[in-house]
Parts: sequence; structure tokens; C-alpha cells
Amino acid sequence: MKVTVDVDCTPEEARRFLGLPDLTPVHQAYVDRMQKAVSEGVTPESFAELARSWGPMSETGMSMWKAMLEGMTGKRDG
Repeated sequence: MKVTVDVDCTPEEARRFLGLPDLTPVHQAYVDRMQKAVSEGVTPESFAELARSWGPMSETGMSMWKAMLEGMTGKRDG
């Protein structure tokens, strides 16, 4: 037997019903920081600093991001 239930509610209503926290201020701070980074121009160094502050990442992961950004900007060592 298969039962399907459709619930018609907004994301806000679903969040409250499930007892999840309101992360709107955190999301807005993240969006503001990203807009500032984009408007001021992103360098590989500033991106690496942001990525390190967002979560744990080994040097291998940071090297991958640096190589990707250098490839997009055309700045390569050697």
C-alpha cells in the first residue's frame, strides 16, 4: 500500500511546524558578505581567507580552489 500526502504551506510555515530555527539573519549576513566580496573584486587570496573561515578544509582542498581561481584569471606560476 502506498499513501501520498500533499501539504500546502509556505517555507516559513513548514519551518515553524518542524520547530527549526529561523536562520534569516545568518543568511542575510552571508549574502551581504558575498555582495561585498563581489563588488570589491575577489582575489584568490581573499577567496582562500573566506573559505577557511567557512569551515574546515585541508591544504589539499585550498590548493584545488587556488588552482581553479588562477585558471579562471589566467594567473599561473611558472
